[in-house]
Amino acid sequence: MSARQLKIDFVSDVSCPWCAIGLKSLEQALGKLDGQVHAELRFQPFELNPKMVSEGEEINEHLQRKYGASLEQLQATRQAIRERGAALGFQFSVEARDRIYNSFDAHRLLHWAGLQGGTFQRDLKLALLGAYFTDGLNPGDHEVLMARAASVGLDAEAARQVLSSGQFTAEVREREAFYNSQGIHSVPSVIIDDRHLIQGGQPPEVFEQVLRQLAGLPARAEA
Repeated sequence: MSARQLKIDFVSDVSCPWCAIGLKSLEQALGKLDGQVHAELRFQPFELNPKMVSEGEEINEHLQRKYGASLEQLQATRQAIRERGAALGFQFSVEARDRIYNSFDAHRLLHWAGLQGGTFQRDLKLALLGAYFTDGLNPGDHEVLMARAASVGLDAEAARQVLSSGQFTAEVREREAFYNSQGIHSVPSVIIDDRHLIQGGQPPEVFEQVLRQLAGLPARAEA
């Protein structure tokens, strides 16, 4: 029997920790369904902080103001995120990042990577998540973006031209406006076949259950 084809739009930001968790969970679920489900995975832009200045902002001040959380609450959340990430094979470094940045140029570069075919867009997405959450780098810095593009096999000079020219600005803005108009106001938001929505950094079992249902596959047998 041929694999069931599913289109998956992964709406997310490179500065969202739950997006890293959601992506790793989704990929783990897809790995368990290898040969039964074939996913066309596309990454769509969402900015958590679209008005963020280029130099960024100190992260604790930003989060305390935005969410009203205490420093103790933020530390507890980070610990939970680190543990979830470690279980999925993604490293959130302790205190690696002390600022939050504008991510619009990262989305422009991801849009370009998607046009190159293959797994370039997915590979760049993970590289940029790692740049910020593992290495504490600025995902809006053009040198960081070019280096991560080159690290996944993309042409660094072509990436430089995209970044310096402002190319794909209109395309990214259009996609952001589209998903906002569809009621997507938090990420990750995973949209399957343009109809089915899964939100949040769900565990792999949740993704697998939904993918099985949509693909018409039997539920996984309990261990």
